[in-house]
Amino acid sequence: MGWDAMTRANRSSAGKAAVALAGSAVLFLAGCSSSSDASSNSSESPEESAAAEPVTLEMSWWGNDDRAKLFDQVVKAFEAKYPNITVTQTPVPDPDTLFNRLATDFAAGGDTAPDVFALGGAKPQEYGDAGALLDLAEVKDTVQLDKYPEFSLTNATVDDTVYGLPTGGNATAAFVNTDIFAKAGVEVPTDDWTWDDFVAAANKIGAAGLTTDTGAPIMGVDLRVQDILGTYAGQKTEYGFYDWDGKLSVKPAVIADWYKHEVALRDGKGLPDPSIVVQNWNISSDQQPYALGQAGITFGYSNLIGTYAKGGATKILLPPHDKGDKTGVALLPSAFWAINAKTAHPKEAALLVDWFLNEPEAAQLILDTRGVPFNPDTLAVVTPLLQGDSKAAAEYVQTTLDSGTVAPPQPNGGANANKYAQDGESDVLFDKASPDDAAKGFTEKLAADLNAAG
Repeated sequence: MGWDAMTRANRSSAGKAAVALAGSAVLFLAGCSSSSDASSNSSESPEESAAAEPVTLEMSWWGNDDRAKLFDQVVKAFEAKYPNITVTQTPVPDPDTLFNRLATDFAAGGDTAPDVFALGGAKPQEYGDAGALLDLAEVKDTVQLDKYPEFSLTNATVDDTVYGLPTGGNATAAFVNTDIFAKAGVEVPTDDWTWDDFVAAANKIGAAGLTTDTGAPIMGVDLRVQDILGTYAGQKTEYGFYDWDGKLSVKPAVIADWYKHEVALRDGKGLPDPSIVVQNWNISSDQQPYALGQAGITFGYSNLIGTYAKGGATKILLPPHDKGDKTGVALLPSAFWAINAKTAHPKEAALLVDWFLNEPEAAQLILDTRGVPFNPDTLAVVTPLLQGDSKAAAEYVQTTLDSGTVAPPQPNGGANANKYAQDGESDVLFDKASPDDAAKGFTEKLAADLNAAG
């Protein structure tokens, strides 16, 4: 995998310029132009160019049952508009399940992979570099590629070729259950809270012996290390985990400091038993303890506020950060829609992607559940419809846009970052390794993966 030298050198400044433009209006993002001439110059509309013969597409994504029900509505509306296209839906509960399936499908040549599927993390880079994804320049008019700002496409761009479109923008946030804070007698924090404030609050809540109405114990923090470690690294380093050349940016000392915070939480009862921490690594958002009213604090992406608010009155905040540090928060695509390079129906697959991302009828259903839309036309449809928690999340994303912070993408070779973070956390919490040794293992393994893929 490799970007050309000019793309590497200009990526950060170009992204920040795009964000700066965005700050002048409520989430109306600047677009970028595609330089590719690979798409057809036909005067036919995308609808007219769709095959008249019956076509079946397979579409796959991850998410809970609520997302599956919502996307089923969106698909049914699509099929009503395009009666010759039938969409077979194959949702899965979590990203790893989908990625494991794709690894098997593409290892066998890709013919059995879905026509349209969601990707996240390093996967757009990995599969784009491998030639498994359709070059979206081939269907650029159908998917409205020119509507998307450059920085929103970074993670799905390889050698100046775009292989995926973002479902929407999210930013890492802290969520606090104000009801639980009140019951524990802890003051609700503000956006200027520090990591020491966080540890103290979580420990006081966890040690208070609180239970839910059903008798479930209430923990101080419902923590998944993969949801906050990158942000913590972004506060303590120039870039976060990675630099703009796809190399490791974070030093072991930063990771060790994070693990030391977890030790303080474990010993102070802010964290539950380590076995519960490990058990909760990869559960769906609606089943996480915070969403069930069983935790005072959690970290996650801003679009999860509706799910988390089911656990009680929720306030969205910047993650804790020490005086003089950056917030570490950057606007990130929550996921990408990509098209299988081996699909027999690229035009119809592109119509499906366009429907999910750009069509007003679909936007009115999806709203911001997959992040705040990057296409300004879609955003204009969604913004007036947001209320309550969703509106608060959108305002939080606007704050992130105004900060001008653009994170380097997770490069090819970074796919195991979450696993390595979890392995280190487990070793520390179960006293199998010191924070320093666990941090050294994390950085050495991740650096080796990046070097092997580079």
